[in-house]
Amino acid sequence: MTAPFVRPLGEDDWPAVEAIYREGIDSGHATFESSPPTWEGFDAGKHPDLRIVAVDDSGVLGWAAASPVSGRPVYSGVVEHSVYVAATARGRGVGGLLLAGLIDIAERHGIWTIQSSIFPENIASLQLHQRHGFREVGRRERIALMGYGPEAGVWRDTILVERRSALWPRDGNVRSESSG
Repeated sequence: MTAPFVRPLGEDDWPAVEAIYREGIDSGHATFESSPPTWEGFDAGKHPDLRIVAVDDSGVLGWAAASPVSGRPVYSGVVEHSVYVAATARGRGVGGLLLAGLIDIAERHGIWTIQSSIFPENIASLQLHQRHGFREVGRRERIALMGYGPEAGVWRDTILVERRSALWPRDGNVRSESSG
């Protein structure tokens, strides 16, 4: 069996991506969404260059994708992302492979901030993000009412995490090499 690797996520991957997304939804600790979107909805909402799958000989093991947080030009380098790993592939480094791949592609496309909201109960995701340079920005208490599953009717907290690119200066002033 070949080692897992990442490649761009395309429409042909949608059945596997949708099934993995549904597994995450069914866990009750991955998203507020109660069902996956259609391919057209997914495709329209994601940055076209920031969506990947991890695959091996058995097929798609997981996926990662990012969406712009705003259409305003000042936020052009800020995205919100998701990482989902199939239940059968968890604990094999697939999440790390996906997150590292997404970070690499995002930086090559001028993204300076990658963020996500994670349920505090999703310890594995919080630890994964910390290992990849994300920091906890804050806790959003009772940010939304869960509409499905065992947590239906419960106001849920999320942890906001972000990763700032090392390629962008912390003071926000992008300088060319000639601007001393």
